[in-house]
Amino acid sequence: MADFNKILDAGDVDNGIINVVIEIPEGSAHKIEWDRKNAVMKLDRVEPQIFAKPTNYGFIPQTLDEDGDELDALIITRTPLPTGIYMEARVIGVMKFVDDGEVDDKIVVVPADDRDTGNAIQTLTDLPAQLIKQIEFHFNHYKDLKKAGTTKVEHWGDIEEAKQVIRESQERWKKQ
Repeated sequence: MADFNKILDAGDVDNGIINVVIEIPEGSAHKIEWDRKNAVMKLDRVEPQIFAKPTNYGFIPQTLDEDGDELDALIITRTPLPTGIYMEARVIGVMKFVDDGEVDDKIVVVPADDRDTGNAIQTLTDLPAQLIKQIEFHFNHYKDLKKAGTTKVEHWGDIEEAKQVIRESQERWKKQ
């Protein structure tokens, strides 16, 4: 498998069009993660089915969040996307998130050229309120069946806040 971090960069952050690599398809309980050292997707664990991902889940190449992993992305599509593909995505916001005391933000995106919805989703406010509730519930509770761990969605941020999170993550990548 190609080393995405050598081939792809984060994209055109200033214009809100970024590159995203898919790790976990929507509806999957498989916790698949990019193994940067070996340049391959790895099955980290299998979660309880009740905590299957409510959206596609991936990362933005050449970024590092404060937790030391690539910056995460929640990819909103009508159907699941397969593991290992990359896409151009349009930033619509950020979910500010803390996992076991560490910042673990999630950039929320849609396909850059989403002909299915006619590019109707431009910001978080264009998403169904129920989807936002499901995402928030998932991330606030997915560790409830484990013996340890706490998670908290702190707030939802707009496009400009999301771009700032990406830029900060790009700077951390450059310093590594």
